[in-house]
Amino acid sequence: MGKTIIVGMAELNVARDGDILITLGLGSCVGVTLYDPITHVGGMVHVMLPESGNFARDAAVNKAKFADTGVPDLLGRVLASGAQRASLVAKMAGGANMFSSVTNKDVLKIGARNAEAVRLSLRALRIPITADETGGSFGRTISIDTTNGSLLVRTIGHGEKTL
Repeated sequence: MGKTIIVGMAELNVARDGDILITLGLGSCVGVTLYDPITHVGGMVHVMLPESGNFARDAAVNKAKFADTGVPDLLGRVLASGAQRASLVAKMAGGANMFSSVTNKDVLKIGARNAEAVRLSLRALRIPITADETGGSFGRTISIDTTNGSLLVRTIGHGEKTL
């Protein structure tokens, strides 16, 4: 068994050979993983916001913060670590509506907007999504095992599942 690597909010990292990538406390944020089952290279990004457009300065400093810059940056990093583009698959979790009891305003539905932005980025990059555990109104912690690409999703009050 390899080491465990924590991916913080608005961060990304790449691992291989049995290492585990984990991100804690996904609420409206979305955790995105890319995995190559042939080379056993995996990566994870913890996306906070859907698009960098109004935050160009932030995106220049921290691409991982946004779906439209973080997902392509993650792709570049996993490829640089030896993943083969043709065999990559994506899994994603998070994107909860953490303010559902407060209001119905679309502007506060950041979780759904984050999830949709991630899907659009992955579609544009032609990477298939093999598991999508998004939505709801509860937080999640996820971890990907680079031995086999399994994504463990843990929730408070909703159990855990492996995708």
